[in-house]
Amino acid sequence: MRIAIAADHAGYDLKERLAKVAAGAGHAVTDLGTHSTDPVDYPDYAAAVAKAVVTGRVERGIVVCGSGAGAAIAANKVKGIRAAVAHDTYTAHQCVEHDDANVLALGSRVIGENLADELVLAFLDARFSGAERHVRRLAKIAALEEDGTESGP
Repeated sequence: MRIAIAADHAGYDLKERLAKVAAGAGHAVTDLGTHSTDPVDYPDYAAAVAKAVVTGRVERGIVVCGSGAGAAIAANKVKGIRAAVAHDTYTAHQCVEHDDANVLALGSRVIGENLADELVLAFLDARFSGAERHVRRLAKIAALEEDGTESGP
């Protein structure tokens, strides 16, 4: 699978490790930065990954910041992105299987390296189920993305 990975300065070291983990598992990795621990703004790097995903340059993305939250919020501002923060392996694969997540957000100050390795592999190995209920829910999310409304209760 083709993936893009990026991080801010807080996530730089973990990003470097995870790029190697993904490549070692046979994935084609595009590193979109940052390339040092010098302070940068996480929205710039989350947006770079998100744009690579929505344009089809890559199939999935991984973003790393201190908590994972900021990078997920920024990535989710790009239409077509479904970014999820994961701190456990269930969430890392379930977000793909049920929610068709295309970006994984991780917090370098929240999880350890070995757990991060497991999360990335679980995310990249997972496939969307295509179950009718999941497709229906994704359509509601897409409607929210279009105009801020959705049908529901």
